[in-house]
Amino acid sequence: MTDPTTGDSSHGIDYIAVDESERFQGLRRLQRSFIFPMAAFFLLWYFVYVLLAAFATDFMSQRVWGDITVGLLMGLGQFVTTFVITMAYVSFANRRLDPIATEIRDELEKAEARL
Repeated sequence: MTDPTTGDSSHGIDYIAVDESERFQGLRRLQRSFIFPMAAFFLLWYFVYVLLAAFATDFMSQRVWGDITVGLLMGLGQFVTTFVITMAYVSFANRRLDPIATEIRDELEKAEARL
């Protein structure tokens, strides 16, 4: 495969070749290796919450402290989980994805400047 940042300068950068390059595909695989498991985990957690609310009302209505019930705590846990997953993704992206994406972008910007 040819270098996607070179070639006929009248046509610019071949972004399709960049998209199909092993380096960019590796970046996408790395991103998906985080996103898909987290999405599956969250959906499972959410459906467990909904099913418990629908079919285990006695369990969900158990009081933990005062008027605080198991269902309320699990509902609030949905929000907490959302924030935790978001913070984990930002950390993952900053450490693992952004350096690779920056290298790819810098190479493309240099190639574009030569055109």
